[in-house]
Amino acid sequence: GPRSVGTLKPNELGIFDMSGNAWEWCKDNFGRYSSSTQTNPVGPSSSPFKVIRGGSWYYVANLARLTARDGPYPHYTNYNYGFRVVRIP
Repeated sequence: GPRSVGTLKPNELGIFDMSGNAWEWCKDNFGRYSSSTQTNPVGPSSSPFKVIRGGSWYYVANLARLTARDGPYPHYTNYNYGFRVVRIP
């Protein structure tokens, strides 16, 4: 199952548990990205699906990375989804 927060080393940005513990719900709408080079793409302007990122303990190890994403319905929940609270200083 999922691990307690902060029990492993942080990533290179000093952030704990960013990948592999639980998929994280994102604000972005899920859909195909443009083929042009982009920084911080957010997906289409509307979609019935929301992005989840980072994999979880329940899935294969190669999905435990920031570029791994999926797009379930926003009302769908299961035991390996979470969210990260972000505060902009």
